[in-house]
Amino acid sequence: MVLSMTGFGQAQEVVGNQKFSLELKSLNGKATDIRLKVPSYYKDKEMIVRRTLLKGAMRGKIEANLSIISDAGDNEFGINAALYKKYFNELLEIHETIGAPTGDLASAILRIPNVVSSRDEEISEEEWKVVESIMTKAIESLNAFRSDEGKAMYKDLMMSRDIIASGLPKIEPFEEERIERLKERLNRNLNEFKQSDSVDQNRFEQEMIYYLEKLDINEEKVRLAQHCVYFEEVINNSDLEKGKKLQFIAQEMGREINTLGAKAQHSEIQQVVVSMKEALEKIKEQVLNIV
Repeated sequence: MVLSMTGFGQAQEVVGNQKFSLELKSLNGKATDIRLKVPSYYKDKEMIVRRTLLKGAMRGKIEANLSIISDAGDNEFGINAALYKKYFNELLEIHETIGAPTGDLASAILRIPNVVSSRDEEISEEEWKVVESIMTKAIESLNAFRSDEGKAMYKDLMMSRDIIASGLPKIEPFEEERIERLKERLNRNLNEFKQSDSVDQNRFEQEMIYYLEKLDINEEKVRLAQHCVYFEEVINNSDLEKGKKLQFIAQEMGREINTLGAKAQHSEIQQVVVSMKEALEKIKEQVLNIV
């Protein structure tokens, strides 16, 4: 199974007069980066939430937003009614005593520290169980979305991989012709600059063999075929995190394809190599978005 790093997941539960909600958005990234927003009174639980998301979401840039809202609105903040009344009565009395206009006392009082305060009571065990439940469901929702995206990516990746693998047999019909062309060109170039009787034929044959061995592409073909097989094994295994491994395999495939192109010196083989490179670029682009 292939999981895309791009995805969206959410979960919510209503318990009593409170609505618990968690939204997860993910984008591709080299490492896991979690940007978490939680109510202020959940700060002591923040590390637990992060660890849970890190384990479940695995890789990517994750934006997580946990919200808890009551029927009356966001219950993270509240007004200290007793303190508000105290300030209001005292200010009203002072204004009446000095004959000053009362103005907008409400706005002034709400700016006084501790009149509007954040919730600071401890989180109950029942409430935390609800949060744990929606974290599990939101992660499952995110990974289901990623799995759907991954199915399309899998098809494209295997198609590109097959183009590379099927290119290897296409090279074989040209190899004998390629060697003969190289020999002819070497002889022709040599005869242009030197008379044939001034050349040590034995030494020439040795140099020819050395040069042809340098241009031999059998090892590159074997290694590239092995990389294609390994790519298929990794993409089909049961591991959920495989993006980095596929990136490494794609890099190795690129080395062999580039060497094939450099050694080919044959137009038809070069055309096959170009199609391989095009397929490889698609692979490299897509594996960057795999978990």
